[in-house]
Amino acid sequence: MSASADPVPSHRAIENLIARYAELVDDGDFAGLGVLLADAVFVGGGGPVRGGEAIEAMFRDTIVVYADGTPRTQHVTSNVAVDVDEPAGTATARSYVTVLQALPGLPLQAVAAGRYHDGFARGEDGRWRFVERRVRITLVGDVSRHLRR
Repeated sequence: MSASADPVPSHRAIENLIARYAELVDDGDFAGLGVLLADAVFVGGGGPVRGGEAIEAMFRDTIVVYADGTPRTQHVTSNVAVDVDEPAGTATARSYVTVLQALPGLPLQAVAAGRYHDGFARGEDGRWRFVERRVRITLVGDVSRHLRR
């Protein structure tokens, strides 16, 4: 690991990336998501989307954003399990996601739940980054005010 490497232990650094994804979605910061997932393939309801610009555009085209600039959601990530191969500089993670939403006229409710399967790689600078995010939504509620399609 290089001298500029992240001093955070690998498991924690990966958990922080998973948490950062949820924060960016809930903040409506799709440009930030593009940066976070710049080296990744995102696989969700449609076909695979590769690279930061394409992933940013996919989020902008898919998620409804309100006057406050957010989708009025909270992505709760739980049951996070991280497996790190330090010598190879790779890692995988599995977690659950529950998406909550509240709006005027829409009481707080779970609108979707499912699982994330993630891949990570350590860069030459020693920092971890997403290389893959697979989203499998298994429970769907009223997403009419969250998703455009």
